[in-house]
Amino acid sequence: MFEGLFQPMHLLVIFLIALLVFGPKKLGDIGKGLGEGIRAFKSGFSDDKPADKPSAQETKPPAQETKPPSQEAR
Repeated sequence: MFEGLFQPMHLLVIFLIALLVFGPKKLGDIGKGLGEGIRAFKSGFSDDKPADKPSAQETKPPAQETKPPSQEAR
């Protein structure tokens, strides 16, 4: 039933129809959104943090201690 569906010529026709319906700018936005969604889905299953985005603790500068002025200098 679906044996000839994914031939290169059929995929080209499907792409051209999608290009006519959505236009080149919208089709690029759809592809970008789909790629980001798949990437987020994959990262949701992994225990690793993404290497390109630092965690909230890594972005904060280290807290510096402030000492109160000494009261001996009167």
